[in-house]
Amino acid sequence: MAHSEHNRSKNSGGFALIIFGALLLFLAPNIYPSMPELGTVALTVGAIVGAIGFYLKFIKGRSRRM
Repeated sequence: MAHSEHNRSKNSGGFALIIFGALLLFLAPNIYPSMPELGTVALTVGAIVGAIGFYLKFIKGRSRRM
C-alpha cells in the first residue's frame, strides 16, 4: 500500500488519560477519607496524568504542524 502511513490512526490515547486524570483528581480523595496523604498523592497524580493527556491530545499534534 502506497499510503499506509496516511491511513494509520493518529489517536494517542490522550483523551483517555485526561478522563483518567480527572477521575483520580475528583474521586480518589473521597474513597479513603481517613488517609489524607493518599488523597494528596491522588490529587497530584491525577493532575499529572491529566496534564500528560492534555499534552498528547492538544499540544503535541499542534507543535508538529507548525
